[in-house]
Amino acid sequence: MKITMIVCQDNPEVIWNAFRLANMMIEGKDDVSIFLNGPSVCYEQSDSGQFPLRELAKSFTLSEGRLLA
Repeated sequence: MKITMIVCQDNPEVIWNAFRLANMMIEGKDDVSIFLNGPSVCYEQSDSGQFPLRELAKSFTLSEGRLLA
């Protein structure tokens, strides 16, 4: 299945959950894209121990997910 997720929040928990869901979908062999819009484009600034956004984004892109901004 082809799926595109659009994220336009600056809340780290929302972005973290989007990346987690996208990574689970990729494991299920889905074709997933994430489009970051507005404040979510700066997701790396919200990276923390509680919400490791850079790590999840790296896993997503290395697993053939498409990250668009």
